[in-house]
Amino acid sequence: MQDETSLIVIGKIVGVYGIKGWFKILSFTRPKENIFNYGPWLVKQDSEWLEIQLQEGKPQGKGLIASLEGFTDRDEAMALVGSELAIDREQLPAAKEGEFYWHDLINMQVINQQNEMLGVVTELLETGANDVLVVEADKQRYLIPYVHDIYIKDVDTEQGVIQVDWQSDD
Repeated sequence: MQDETSLIVIGKIVGVYGIKGWFKILSFTRPKENIFNYGPWLVKQDSEWLEIQLQEGKPQGKGLIASLEGFTDRDEAMALVGSELAIDREQLPAAKEGEFYWHDLINMQVINQQNEMLGVVTELLETGANDVLVVEADKQRYLIPYVHDIYIKDVDTEQGVIQVDWQSDD
């Protein structure tokens, strides 16, 4: 049984490709092809994480396709459609000083400069111009641009707190 707290979801199997057991992959890495740099993958099937080796992966049109060990035909592959793909956190290189992986920011408390608790980070959005923190508390929801020195004043991963220059709606 894999310890889920050490897992990072890096993608999802979204379909099958061809008749030889290949999969269509949705990558959560940037750039998307980086998903092929990690292995072994862990595939969630029936609430259990199974280790599986990537045999080959490549771009196909606007997406990605992959061949996984043990899957040689379309019918076998169909069983994994919809499954999440993960790796163990230890497979990621250490973040540089002042940089963070998105998953490190999820569930962190967000406090403004007036020391008001705005909520916790529930997700991050990629908008093209900059990333955006989605901060939620009770019925409040804030979308805070992740721009250092303007809106993001400090990220303290040890305390689990992000200080922002943002006003509450109260």
